Amino acid sequence: MNWQQLISNKRLGQEELHLGKKDDRTEFNRDYDRLIFSAPFRRLQNKTQVFPLPGSIFVHNRLTHSLEVASVGRSLGNDVSRRLLKVHPELHDSQIDEIGSIVSAACLAHDMGNPPFGHSGEKAIATFFSEGPGLKYKDLLTPEQWSDFVHFDGNANAFRLLAHQFKGRRKGGFVLTYSTLASIVKYPFPSSKATKQKFGYFIPEAETYAKISEELGLTGRHPLVYLVEAADDICYEIMDIEDAHKLKILSYEETKDLMLGFVSDESRQRILERANDVDDENERVVFFRSCAIGTMERECVNVFIENEEAILNGTFEGSLIENASPQVREAYDKCVEVAFNRIYHCREVVNIELAGYKIIRTLIELFCNAAMNPDQAYSELLLDRVSSQYEVDSPDVYTRIMAVLDFVSGMTDVFALDLYRKINGESLPMI
Repeated sequence: MNWQQLISNKRLGQEELHLGKKDDRTEFNRDYDRLIFSAPFRRLQNKTQVFPLPGSIFVHNRLTHSLEVASVGRSLGNDVSRRLLKVHPELHDSQIDEIGSIVSAACLAHDMGNPPFGHSGEKAIATFFSEGPGLKYKDLLTPEQWSDFVHFDGNANAFRLLAHQFKGRRKGGFVLTYSTLASIVKYPFPSSKATKQKFGYFIPEAETYAKISEELGLTGRHPLVYLVEAADDICYEIMDIEDAHKLKILSYEETKDLMLGFVSDESRQRILERANDVDDENERVVFFRSCAIGTMERECVNVFIENEEAILNGTFEGSLIENASPQVREAYDKCVEVAFNRIYHCREVVNIELAGYKIIRTLIELFCNAAMNPDQAYSELLLDRVSSQYEVDSPDVYTRIMAVLDFVSGMTDVFALDLYRKINGESLPMI
C-alpha cells in the first residue's frame, strides 16, 4: 500500500462530482462536520458507554466518549503525519498532512452503529438468533445471511449506517470520503470469516467496501485504522478508570497507581509534586489521566512510525498498544485486568446489561414477528412505529430482518426503554 493512494478525498456516491472549493475546509473536515451535525451522532448522548445513564454523578456516554476519542485521534494523526513527512519528504505535495482530520472523523463515527445498552445490546441481538427465538429464521436464510445475524457487531453496523442507501436517503449514505470510511473498518472481512464475533461489514455493504478497497489499494486494514483503534483503546480504558473513581468503585490510591503506571519513575515524581498543589482528589485524577493519555499517545506514534513498512505491507500484527514498550504494555494490561474484575462486573453495570438484554430481545422478537406477519392487526400497530426508511415490507426475508435491526440498533437507551414499557402496557399516555 502507498500513502498517495491511501488518502483519497473521493466521496462515496459522488465519485463523478467535482465541485469547486467553497470555503477553507478540506473534504476530510467536511466529513467531520457532516458527522457531528448528524442525528445518529446526537443520539449517542443517550447510549450507555459502561455505567448506567443518567445518574447523579456524570459519567461517560457514547457521545462524550466519541468526542474524546476524536480528540486523541486527531493528536495521533497529526503527530504521525509530521513524522512521516520527515521520513518521506517526497510526500510534501500529497495529502499526508490530512491524516489527523481523517482519523478524528473516523473516531467520531466509530461507535455510531452501536445499539442501546452498550456491548450487552450487541450480545442481546446476536444471541436472540444464535440461542433464542430467532433460531426459527435460520432455515429461511443462506448460511452467509445467518452469519450476519448471529455475529451482529456494532463495527459492521457503523459502516452500514454510514454507507448504506436507506430508503429516501441519497446514494452513498452519508457521502463520506473513501479514506474516512475505510478508516473505521477494523476487520476488513465479512461475518462468514468473523473472528471472536468481530467483522467489518454486512452482506449488503460488501460490494461497497470492495469498491473502496480497490480504489485505495488496500491489501488488509487501512493503516489509519490502527490510529483509530489506538485512540479508542486509550480513551475507553483510562476514562473507565476515571469514572470508576468518581463512582467510588476504585479508591484514589488505586486510581493514581494505575494511571501513573504508564510513566517513568522520574516523571512520576515530577507529576506527584505538581499534583500536591491541588487539593481536590478528582482534579488530581484528571491530571494523572492527562499524563497517562499523553504517554500512550506518544508511544503509539512511535510504534506506528517504527513499523510503517510492516503496516503498509499488511504484515503488522496486533494493535499499536500491544506492540508498545514493556512498561506501557504492562500498565495497560493492569488497567484492563482491573476494569474487567472491578468495573465491568460491578452490580450497576451487570444490572444495566440484564435490563438491556430483556428490552432488546423483546423488541426484536416483536418487530421481527410483525415484519414476517404484516397482515395481522397487532403487526400493523407495531410496524406503524417503524420509520419508512427501513424496508420492513421487503419481499426478501433477510432485508426485512435487517430492517428491524436497523430500527432497534438506532434507538437510544431511553427510547428503547420507553417503547418496551408502552408495548408491555407499563406506560400509558395521560387520559
